[in-house]
Amino acid sequence: MYILFLIIILFLLILAASGIRIVRPYERGLVERLGKFRKEVKAGIHFIVPFFDRMQKVDLREHVIDVPPQEVITKDNVVVTVDAVIYYEITDAYKAIYNVSSFEFATVKLAQTNLRNVIGELELDQTLTSRERINAKLRTVLDEATDKWGIRITRVEIKKIDPPKDIMEAMSKQMKAERTKRAAILEAEGIRQSEILKAEGQKQAAILKAEGEAEAIKKVAEANKFKLITEAQGQGEAIMVVFKSIHEGNPTNDLLAVRYLETLKEVANGTATKIFLPMEVSGILGSIGAIGELFKKDGGENKDG
Repeated sequence: MYILFLIIILFLLILAASGIRIVRPYERGLVERLGKFRKEVKAGIHFIVPFFDRMQKVDLREHVIDVPPQEVITKDNVVVTVDAVIYYEITDAYKAIYNVSSFEFATVKLAQTNLRNVIGELELDQTLTSRERINAKLRTVLDEATDKWGIRITRVEIKKIDPPKDIMEAMSKQMKAERTKRAAILEAEGIRQSEILKAEGQKQAAILKAEGEAEAIKKVAEANKFKLITEAQGQGEAIMVVFKSIHEGNPTNDLLAVRYLETLKEVANGTATKIFLPMEVSGILGSIGAIGELFKKDGGENKDG
């Protein structure tokens, strides 16, 4: 009897332990009783009725789905191989379990279908250079389609886009030709720029040389001007001194006449073909006549004696 009691106690303990469920912080628990949805529970410890209740846990963390590579035809009828990855998270545990049988499988098939539609609208060159555009459009389409499943598509990334081998070879030759063309253009542009800079340098040197010569001529002219002005000022001051000395000495007309004759002699010895006499020459000539009479008178007296 005692052993039977212990067996019953042990059975009840095992039965109670089987009804204990622990839900982690990133999970949600969906409890069913006899096949009917009963409630959704959050993180913590929960008790269910063994054999009557069943709890299904749903992970709410972000998940990654790898979309297998597939061949897609572009708008210009080029077959390319494309593969991608999809990042998603479950926002409604009830919809993710009861509205779709396998949301991961359904999301992959939906991504493959829409990937063909998106790339089919683009030409090859656009497909290779518009990954961000493809990612954004594909994410929008998938997010709208999976909303009723309680799933939010966070990101879609195209891993690679592989054109056919012959297209790759043609693109490689085209890129090589473009690089050669750009190198030739850059070389020609460098030569052109060098010639322009050389011409500009020669032009600037000629301008600086001309400006230097003009400045030198200007300095020489200013020096000659200063020299002539200084000499003229010196001569004027000398004349004023002589004039002042003559007037202060109160010379006679006879003395002035003698100095005038000496000056005329010096003027006549020059190379000038014309001589201008001042207006006061009449008075001086009168003095010269008086001197002549004086010399005649002295000569007569010498003969009489």
